[in-house]
Amino acid sequence: MKKERIALIDALRGLAVALMVVHHALFDAVEFLGAPAWLFSNPVFDVLHYIFAGVFVALAGVSSRFSRSNIRRGILTALAAAAVSAATSRVGIPVHFGVLHLLASCMLLYGLTQKALDRVPDAVNAVVCLVLLVFSAFAVKYIALDSRFLWPLGWTPLDFYSADYFPLFPWLFVFLLGTLAGVPIKDRRLPDRFYEIKPPILPAIGRKSLIIYLLHQPVLYGAALAARHLRG
Repeated sequence: MKKERIALIDALRGLAVALMVVHHALFDAVEFLGAPAWLFSNPVFDVLHYIFAGVFVALAGVSSRFSRSNIRRGILTALAAAAVSAATSRVGIPVHFGVLHLLASCMLLYGLTQKALDRVPDAVNAVVCLVLLVFSAFAVKYIALDSRFLWPLGWTPLDFYSADYFPLFPWLFVFLLGTLAGVPIKDRRLPDRFYEIKPPILPAIGRKSLIIYLLHQPVLYGAALAARHLRG
């Protein structure tokens, strides 16, 4: 019997995706329509961007507890990520290791190591992940490594550019913390209210998050170019 989806999880994912679409729309407005730069980059949005990105990545980790095959899921996401890289490179705004590349890598790594990780007590895994999350965030920011090949991990050469960049360090550990949170969620150990809440609209967005991610930027990009053309 197929388990019923948890509407609140879908809703949180849908909210993160909706805010991502808004964020990218503001980027296009600044980049192509001459809107003021502060509209996209300001202290409030800079913080919120990472908060909602963290929620999105952690929820992907939660969902990995419900997946029948994280390897298959990772391969499909990797193909989508490759399509994004190809398309964005053609329009001159390349994405080399964006959120889809991150999620594909995390899913594949988790799929390969899940059995080994599950042999370790969840409390130990959680402490290790938190320590590595803090350490890796510090390392990529303050420890300089001169290499052209470490950008998937978080160390980039001076000429590196990616319009969307979510390296494995520290985001892998956000994903893994999500997989740990997924244990009590999947086992229905949370209060009944958590499973009963059914917000409007957002769950439907969350269930189609990959399709929305793949399609929203071409639509926004086309709309921005059309608006610029109409303005002359």
